[in-house]
Amino acid sequence: MVEHRPLNDIIAYAILTLGVFIVAFPVYLALIASTHDAATVVSGNMPLSPGDQMLENYYRAVFIGGARTSREPVAQMLINSFISALGIALGKIFISMLSAYAVVYFRFPFRKTAFWIIFVTLMLPVEVRIYPTYKVVADLKMLDTYAGLILPLIASATGTLLFRQFFMTIPEELLEASRIDGAGPFRFFWDTLLPLSVTTIAALFVIQFIYGWNQYLWPLLITTQDSMQTIVIGIKKMLYTTDELAEWQLAMATAILAMLPPVAVVVFMQRLFVRGLVETEK
Repeated sequence: MVEHRPLNDIIAYAILTLGVFIVAFPVYLALIASTHDAATVVSGNMPLSPGDQMLENYYRAVFIGGARTSREPVAQMLINSFISALGIALGKIFISMLSAYAVVYFRFPFRKTAFWIIFVTLMLPVEVRIYPTYKVVADLKMLDTYAGLILPLIASATGTLLFRQFFMTIPEELLEASRIDGAGPFRFFWDTLLPLSVTTIAALFVIQFIYGWNQYLWPLLITTQDSMQTIVIGIKKMLYTTDELAEWQLAMATAILAMLPPVAVVVFMQRLFVRGLVETEK
């Protein structure tokens, strides 16, 4: 029996409300700053109400770019980041599912050893192996390309572990039933495992998309052309100043635009995740 205590509920909601305010207030300030001119933002007396420069600032950020820096408009950076993040997420899911499927359902020598070798790569992120990875990408002529942004980051020990643990919970009777129906390994994977893995795929896609979207070091290293730079690098470059004021209004507008795609992915995948749970319960 669950005991309801109104005072405890009030305290819990008050703490949650405070937490939301602490997290959301900087985002609100960035949104407000993106609607004013640079002088108002850096004056120290910026109002907490929207200004009248919103359309101009966002238009400049998306289609024109800054006047004091030699950078591409944000639209191209958003496209680069989206392609990179989407490629990384889909690549990680594809490779992770296949590797987990092989480890769980195929019997071959050193099967467990192969899994643990994959697991150990968790200790070797791209930042640790940055030089050899860059050398391989450079030798293959993939600098300033989408392939160079995506391929070195698509292997995922975390995804393999996640799918392996999920596949191990699937009853053996499903595999036996597929064999009786004459289904081969590919048919079993496509018709049985893939539909059952929808919620796992959705959860992993959200994590890996945000991981790819927020990449900074790797894109900074392999992109030398402004047209191939991602949105995270673009925000940093907007803060380069000489003797003039930094275009903070454009930087804030870019930061707001950079948050929209990950939020949209989370909202969309949340609906898919909930729908998958409902279908599983049925």
